[in-house]
Amino acid sequence: MLNIVVCVSGGGTNLQAIIDGISAGTIRNTRIVGVISNNAGAYALKRAEQNDIPGFCISPKNYESRADFNQALMDKLAQLNPDLIVLAGFLVILPQQMIATYRDKIINIHPSLIPSFCGTGYYGLKVHEEALKRGVKVTGATVHYVDEGTDTGKIIFQKAVEVLEGDTPEVLQKRVMEQAEWIILPKAIDEIAMKEN
Repeated sequence: MLNIVVCVSGGGTNLQAIIDGISAGTIRNTRIVGVISNNAGAYALKRAEQNDIPGFCISPKNYESRADFNQALMDKLAQLNPDLIVLAGFLVILPQQMIATYRDKIINIHPSLIPSFCGTGYYGLKVHEEALKRGVKVTGATVHYVDEGTDTGKIIFQKAVEVLEGDTPEVLQKRVMEQAEWIILPKAIDEIAMKEN
């Protein structure tokens, strides 16, 4: 059984896709042992609660220093003991120690076809705004392993999504989620879980 911790900052739509995938059996041999958010108001924590998944808020705002926050995050992860950590819209710079401790055990979903529109500052709507500004005809999403760089880890899956005439960043964001993110993130988790089996 692959025990996963999902780290989130906002609405948790990718978390919901994972919950749905596990209950539908498209993500096999997997259970979510915890959801961690850096934002107490994140709807993702409500989703965790509604599905009887332990949810935790660990916010840098609640600690005197970044080092204290990093330690609290590491302590919670050690307690949950995950086989895989899934970053599903987690807008926090990971502590170096976390990347080292969980080497090749952290994956992230990014809303573009890496290496386009990725790296520092590219998250959320900003990614889609830039894609539209550049006039690309195809965008998409990428699931990748996390390393010390920003969006530089080994790519697991990518899925392309067409950019349509008249798209706004919000419309494009929704299409990328529906046609790419919610498909390839569950698929990546399932593949990792079946390898562990």
